[in-house]
Amino acid sequence: MSARPLDPTRLDVAAFAAAGGESSGHWPLATLPRLAGSVLAEETPEAAVHWQAEGEQRPVTGGEPEIWLHLTAQACLSMRCQRCLAPMPVGLDVDRWIRFVRGSAAAEALDADLEEDVLELPRLLDLRELVEDELLLDLPIVPRHETCPEPLPMGSAPEPDGAGEPSAESRPHPFAALAQLKKKPGG
Repeated sequence: MSARPLDPTRLDVAAFAAAGGESSGHWPLATLPRLAGSVLAEETPEAAVHWQAEGEQRPVTGGEPEIWLHLTAQACLSMRCQRCLAPMPVGLDVDRWIRFVRGSAAAEALDADLEEDVLELPRLLDLRELVEDELLLDLPIVPRHETCPEPLPMGSAPEPDGAGEPSAESRPHPFAALAQLKKKPGG
């Protein structure tokens, strides 16, 4: 009898960890709609997310073993630079250890107290959704080039004197009236 192939969208995390399971693969960006909607998917239509998951049980003295999932994911996507508005490549590289516990109250309490990520142990986990969540968290808040490839346009060029608005020298200073009031005796 052959082992059933692993379905990453219906992962039994407890069994996967107990078996020391390992799985990897890739998903086209189009299969991750929230991530695709956050980047310039049309700039890299062949973009894919490469992922790997490893399950592990860690023994605990006087208790049942802890359930852990080591998740890695990589992708190179395109986002719009907030300085020059040109497309720019953004490399994402997620490497997380996630501990699963029984019950949402235990997950909330431990997640608040510990540095590692703690989630409630689901009956079946959609690994693709978890990978997408982690990649979304890894996106830059304000994507921008270190040095934009094109010089940024500066405001409009000043018009020569006599054409349009008066030059800076001929315009009255906005605080000139205040200066006059300060010069008056008793003012």
